[in-house]
Amino acid sequence: MRVIGYFGLIIFGVLAFMGSSTEAQLQMGFYAKSCPKAEKIVQDFVNKHIHNAPSLAASFLRLNFHDCFVRGCDASVLLNSSSSSGEQPEKEAIPNQTIRGFDFLDRVKSLLEDKCPGIVSCADILALVARDSIVATGGPFWRVPTGRRDGVISRLSEAMADIPPPFANFSTLQTQFADKGLDLKDLVLLSGAHTIGISHCPAFSDRLYNFSGTGEPDPSLDSEYAANLRANKCRTPDDRTTIVEMDPGSRKTFDLSYYSLLLKRRGLFESDAVLITDPVTLSLINQLLSGSVDDFFAQFANSMEKLGRVDVKTGTDGQIRKHCAVVNS
Repeated sequence: MRVIGYFGLIIFGVLAFMGSSTEAQLQMGFYAKSCPKAEKIVQDFVNKHIHNAPSLAASFLRLNFHDCFVRGCDASVLLNSSSSSGEQPEKEAIPNQTIRGFDFLDRVKSLLEDKCPGIVSCADILALVARDSIVATGGPFWRVPTGRRDGVISRLSEAMADIPPPFANFSTLQTQFADKGLDLKDLVLLSGAHTIGISHCPAFSDRLYNFSGTGEPDPSLDSEYAANLRANKCRTPDDRTTIVEMDPGSRKTFDLSYYSLLLKRRGLFESDAVLITDPVTLSLINQLLSGSVDDFFAQFANSMEKLGRVDVKTGTDGQIRKHCAVVNS
């Protein structure tokens, strides 16, 4: 029988602890004793108010994604400023300038502070609101283990560097996702969130008017679709007011139509279009389309739970902010 030395056992034990410590501290029902009604308060507020502005569900999902890609899921995207930097915060970065719903999150935070002062983090509130709003508007349910703590640093430059841009090529997307512990399957599934929501022309107008500086449309974009966008939506490349559906005709329904449009070369962003250029991601897309919406929901849920664990702050790291937009003094 092979014998492992005492030193080897110690190293193995330390590595095992390091690998499981975050998961051990993020847990279902984290607030069961400290604030037993926390998750119900969030869910009740969402169920009561999201139907007044159902498009916020897509915004919360996007906000959750953008938060987790910068410094981990620590609600740094909600900060108005950083306690340790004179730099502009994440929420002022170009990818976050069109996101809405900050007031909604502040109202949820206020309810929880009234009930359980200083207990529930803004990071957990954002994760729960994103999930509950998607469920309330007909989308998938996913588990949200809680116990995240809030960050105190928010930098525009990091948001610009770390949030996958709409013009990203495949290599960039693969690298940015891998840096967060997410694989190509997660890339395909999380991109599926584009089945709901809207965009604005500057995010993709180069594909319509001047792709890669050629003065011509992107040849990978369906020509009929491109012509329709130029004629009826983005009549000028810098139109910042016109709303463009990411999943035309189905943007209010969380379904598989986004993937069907990709195969028709009608993905709105370059980051959408490149998903069919790689054999692995193309195969995953075809697998999703050959299955059911329930299968998609289940797989999307797995990737969302995985996203929700990215570089979280737990234990004594970070803080529980009293106001989501401001670091505690």
